[in-house]
Amino acid sequence: MAVELGALLMQGSWASGVWLLAIMAVTGAPSLLGPRLPVRIPAEYELLAILFVFASLFLGEFHSYYERFWWWDIVLHSTSGLLLGIVGFLLVYVLNESRRIDMHMRPGFVALFAFTFAVTVGALWEIFEFAADQLFGMRMQKPMLGDPSGLTDTMWDLIVDTLGAAVISAFGWWHLRRDRRSFIEVWTDRFIAKNPRLFRHRKTRTMSIDPTLTCGRSSPGQSPSRKPESRLRAGGRSRT
Repeated sequence: MAVELGALLMQGSWASGVWLLAIMAVTGAPSLLGPRLPVRIPAEYELLAILFVFASLFLGEFHSYYERFWWWDIVLHSTSGLLLGIVGFLLVYVLNESRRIDMHMRPGFVALFAFTFAVTVGALWEIFEFAADQLFGMRMQKPMLGDPSGLTDTMWDLIVDTLGAAVISAFGWWHLRRDRRSFIEVWTDRFIAKNPRLFRHRKTRTMSIDPTLTCGRSSPGQSPSRKPESRLRAGGRSRT
């Protein structure tokens, strides 16, 4: 991007140069602002954010990939659904670690929250695109498959957002039900390792589901008459 910026300035394309400079600033924001934020962001999250901004702004807008490849927007929205679903799982975990919030959650509820969070953010983004087009004359909702109104673009965005959220939510639910670690838990552990002050009251940092609770079987020290309750926990002791 720096080379292209220099070429644009040498050609006197000042408007394009300013636009590219703004894209470079947004792309580098996660790395530049990371140390100044109250929450430390792991490298995996920063890398994904940079790649997504690069693909959506630099390639999509500056190099017109949205117009050149009709599927470019669909791929990005599918990816955003997956990423937002992962953020949904992380939010559930952070809320469950708060002393002020006592939540005992089943794997199905955790997956449903992640799915709902991702779909909601995707829908809010489409509302933002519509508002920007109507109020400021922008072209965020683009013609697609012969439809100049942008409605087809919006509907496909919502559909693939939902599919991406459903895939990552089902994947997380499957691993939680079987008490198996997935990359979601690995990334969550790294987030916790970067922000130990947010999780001081926990001795361990592994997010898991007790298989004796999720499978409906009584543990050796548990009364058979008591119905077990599934809960999301982070190792160590559970709150009662």
